[in-house]
Amino acid sequence: MDFIPFQLNIKGRLLDLSTPVVMAIVNVTPDSFYGLSRMNSDKDVLKTVEKVLNDGASIIDVGAYSTHPASRHISEKEETDRLTKPLKAIRSHFPEAIISLDTFRSGVARWAVENFDINIVNDVSGGTLDDYMFETVADLQIPYVLMHMKGTPQTMLQFTDYKNMMSEILGFFEKKSVQLVHLGVKDIIIDPGFGFSKTTEQNYELLAKMNYF
Repeated sequence: MDFIPFQLNIKGRLLDLSTPVVMAIVNVTPDSFYGLSRMNSDKDVLKTVEKVLNDGASIIDVGAYSTHPASRHISEKEETDRLTKPLKAIRSHFPEAIISLDTFRSGVARWAVENFDINIVNDVSGGTLDDYMFETVADLQIPYVLMHMKGTPQTMLQFTDYKNMMSEILGFFEKKSVQLVHLGVKDIIIDPGFGFSKTTEQNYELLAKMNYF
């Protein structure tokens, strides 16, 4: 049987994932974990996007809600306010770019898809922080990044005790994937969530057992 490379269907546009592709992170937050990734203006955003695309990135992942443990919780309105100008600028200057939105809120996801033609939803909570996320992604018919995390970004480091970490994470993905497929989501990317509800040692264990996924 001939090998059929795995492809991500982005509204009829197929992205070949038979070899690894790069998703470049563009943070439009004032308090992102990595200081040098913080964007202070639309000009900074466009300069960064241009550079990463020229460097070979296939996907631009834009996030406006900082998820490191010391970050503060913001409202949905503040999240969309932070996103409006950067997403408008990126879509205007790079109309063919594949844009992923890093959000755990279904309302923000729908707003971004409808207003800026966002291509992928990247949910750090794996649908655990918004009961309508799975239904929304299914309705929008776009690929979904299903990540494993326990708790919230502010509390996740309190949830690093596992009886069997790999078994629990794999069980999480199995259950959530079945729910997504049942709703009609066809393109699912799983993310084991390095650093989210995991200690340094647990991150190394995840890395050593990536073949389990």
